[in-house]
Amino acid sequence: MKLSKSLFAFVLATGVVAAGIWGWREYAVGAKAAATAKDQVAPAAETASAPQELVAQNQASVGSSPNGVPARLPPPVPVLTAEAVQHDFPIRRRTIGWVEPVASVVVRPRIDGQLREQKVQNGQFVKEGDLLFVLDDRAANAAVTRSEAAIAKDRALLTRSQNDLKRAQELTSKGAGTQQQLDQATADSRSAEATLAADQAQLLTDQLTLSYTQIRAPISGRLGSIQVTPGNLVKGNDSASSLVTITQMDPVRVSFSLPDRELSALRAAVDSSSPAEVKVFVKGQTEPKASGLLDFVDSTVDTSSGTILSKAKFSNENLALWPGQYVDVEISLGNLSNVPVIPSVAIQASQTGMFVYVIKPDKTVERRPVTVAATDRDQSAIASGLSGGERVVVEGQLRISSGTRVADQPMPAPTDQAKRLVQTESGSNL
Repeated sequence: MKLSKSLFAFVLATGVVAAGIWGWREYAVGAKAAATAKDQVAPAAETASAPQELVAQNQASVGSSPNGVPARLPPPVPVLTAEAVQHDFPIRRRTIGWVEPVASVVVRPRIDGQLREQKVQNGQFVKEGDLLFVLDDRAANAAVTRSEAAIAKDRALLTRSQNDLKRAQELTSKGAGTQQQLDQATADSRSAEATLAADQAQLLTDQLTLSYTQIRAPISGRLGSIQVTPGNLVKGNDSASSLVTITQMDPVRVSFSLPDRELSALRAAVDSSSPAEVKVFVKGQTEPKASGLLDFVDSTVDTSSGTILSKAKFSNENLALWPGQYVDVEISLGNLSNVPVIPSVAIQASQTGMFVYVIKPDKTVERRPVTVAATDRDQSAIASGLSGGERVVVEGQLRISSGTRVADQPMPAPTDQAKRLVQTESGSNL
């Protein structure tokens, strides 16, 4: 009996010791977890100078595991954001065009002959009426002389026939002449008048032919390469006998094509009292080479390409544009009034359409579908889905989805010079 009591006491003591050890272990584990959680949360002394919203984010990031042990939520994702600004937005369209002259003339001789003189050189600028070439004019001068002699002869015959008619009329009135003689005299006088008129017409023809021996510039412009040199025989009105080409250099036109969906805007622009402005850029340059006005929209749409041809006229006094040159074309087709504008990089594409990530007040993002009204350079106007003042993510979209907590940083503000440039181009006050 005494042995049983001693064994019972020993077992009881062992249990008490084991319970104490287990309790101490649990206390130590809990204290260690609490200390770890406390270390993860910024101390009050350090967070006193930090923004209150950052402290709230850090505190909210600490949770509890199913076992009651504190756990940390994923940290907010850093993103770059920009505000949707409400203002007027220019509608611009860009395409490729080519410069063409308003007028271009291939100079050819109008009569057969030998080229005797060349009065101009390759590439020379000429004015309308300037003498370019001279053909051999000896035959033409001889024809003019012959016609002048025939006219002098016909005038003498006409004078004689008119005198004969007067005498016949006097004799007939006195009864000394016959009616036949009067009729003959009248016919001779009228025949002489007709012959004189025919010779005068022949003289005009010969004088015109003589003028063709001097080939003058029909328009003002720049000469191309001269194809025939003095001494060669040329044939009148023959396409193979081209002498030189004159290209008008000022003004010039720029032709370009736009998709047929722009037809309504183009028609409104060309019919407006203030035609649309068109700018052209040379490859590799950011400053416009010249500015002109839209003055032509084709009457039909090209069914093979679905585009419509348009033209704009440019003053070219400084010869900045050269016929045949390819240029980049930018045409202004009006403005969208008071629409939200965001950087184009904020817009993402999906199978269901365009969307942006919008920052909500609780610092989470919302994926929101939008409709893009127009895009100009690196800015886009939003027709629906976004309001002015809302912030959108412009950098870091690949790391977020709807509901993701973010730490947003505003996009750097443009410089004053950049602001002035935007105001000048868009016509708005940002």
